[in-house]
Amino acid sequence: MSKAPRWFQLYIFKDRRVTKKLVKRAEKAGYRAIVLTVDAPVFGIRRADNKNRFQLPPNITFANMDDGKQQRDYGAYYDERSDPALTWDDVEWLLKLTKLPVIVKGILTKEDALIAVDRGAQGIWVSNHGARQVDSEPATIEVLPEIVAAVADRIPIIIDGGVTQGTDVFKALALGAKMVCIGRPALWGLAVNGQQGVENVLDILKKELDNVMAIAGCHSIADIIKDFVAHESSYEKI
Repeated sequence: MSKAPRWFQLYIFKDRRVTKKLVKRAEKAGYRAIVLTVDAPVFGIRRADNKNRFQLPPNITFANMDDGKQQRDYGAYYDERSDPALTWDDVEWLLKLTKLPVIVKGILTKEDALIAVDRGAQGIWVSNHGARQVDSEPATIEVLPEIVAAVADRIPIIIDGGVTQGTDVFKALALGAKMVCIGRPALWGLAVNGQQGVENVLDILKKELDNVMAIAGCHSIADIIKDFVAHESSYEKI
């Protein structure tokens, strides 16, 4: 098992006992934070999955659910258990349930970011769920600045989505993110060469980030500021 700090990604299910059990297992296993996903009260219409008739392979099961009702149709399985009536009150319920920091994942507006702060979240994760939940969702990098401005350093802001190069990491840090996460690149590395493939991907991203920092004259992460990012609208005014 990895010795690195581990966070547990959590969904709140209709049966709160299932959610509570998962939280307590995470605490007992030494996880350092709970990442509550709030942008999937129901399964999105994923046209690519429908077109490809995506199903879970027979050897993959929902091991953490442990309800004896395994299905290969992930969407149907999820919708049977997810809670479409999820509200901010449920976030407060979770905060009272655990002593671990709770990071709210799936925020795309400054309004929701401020509610998360007011409700007691210890972190905000700007994410659009890989753009799989709703068509025409904004790119996370587009909404990051207004969320950073609204939160004003009261709690840390994390971002994912579309991060495939070290320059993407640089831009996210410049616009105020405290942490930048990747999803698909890690899976690509895993598919190519297992753990070593993932390590290679991370090494590539680190080298690219180091390179752009050097070219920009940044000696440390603290030197990366928003002035390094210019929007198209800025050029239109010239």
